[in-house]
Amino acid sequence: MQRRERRARRKGRHGGQSYASKTTPEWAWNTGLVRIDLHTHSTASDGTDSPAELVRSASAAGLSVVALTDHDTTSGWDEAAAAVPSGLTLVRGMELSCTGRGEDGKPVPVHLLAYLFDPADEAFAQERVRLRRERVTRLRAIAENMAADGLPIDPDAVLASAGDAAGRPHLGRALIDAGYVPDMNAAFAGPLATSGKYYVEKADTPLELAVEMIAAAGGVSVLAHARARARGRILDLDHIRELAALGLGGVEVHHMDHSPRDTAVMADLAAELDLIVTGSSDYHGTNKTVKLGEYTTAPEQYDRIVAAARP
Repeated sequence: MQRRERRARRKGRHGGQSYASKTTPEWAWNTGLVRIDLHTHSTASDGTDSPAELVRSASAAGLSVVALTDHDTTSGWDEAAAAVPSGLTLVRGMELSCTGRGEDGKPVPVHLLAYLFDPADEAFAQERVRLRRERVTRLRAIAENMAADGLPIDPDAVLASAGDAAGRPHLGRALIDAGYVPDMNAAFAGPLATSGKYYVEKADTPLELAVEMIAAAGGVSVLAHARARARGRILDLDHIRELAALGLGGVEVHHMDHSPRDTAVMADLAAELDLIVTGSSDYHGTNKTVKLGEYTTAPEQYDRIVAAARP
């Protein structure tokens, strides 16, 4: 038990504030009776559960560890930490909007998970501010395109409800509420599609810079759902190899948007490069059908993340 308590104290030093409750009992850890979900979203970005509701739901779902990884923001951390139930460990994280090299050699949007970094690191904090401004500018442009075409969208109302981590799901929710589409899947397959006439690009962080910034802030980077073909074009595997040489920590292997074949591809790549392997729900509340803990991370892989983070 002393070893596990030392780990808990170490996690609490990242960023100068503890974001973990009591750790899971060692007997449960060693016998595999822990469930770890390292990718979730709250109302701080495009989820539907508040940060406090999310951690309570994680505990009710039988999770032992949950990471809060809202898009380009850490604004939900404090609320989540204040509401963590006994027996649940909260990992503070974020999902960074990035751009990488696609299989066709052209730029492709990519998400990079960042864990246990110092939120006060100046360069990384400034980049997050820039990304959130990009989000607001892009969302307004898409909303105005839709409104000009007669869709039932009020750009000001959408932005007011979205906050500083504004994203396309906020537009999707407005379209659902107006009865224009039946659900979020229909919104993203139709008016919010990246190939659609309303879509607007935004200037995301180059993956190489993102990996370096996260490491400089003491954190660990894990590439999110890199083979999610249903979302469009995907990242070139050789780009992942290049990122590993720059300090990429891991890859999200087990994810609802990965086919069995692509799950195997990512597992093999992780083994080749000695990268951390994660599995996560990418929970968004009612904005997605996936449940908390539907995909999980093995305890020994979570331990590797904790060990790799710099206090």
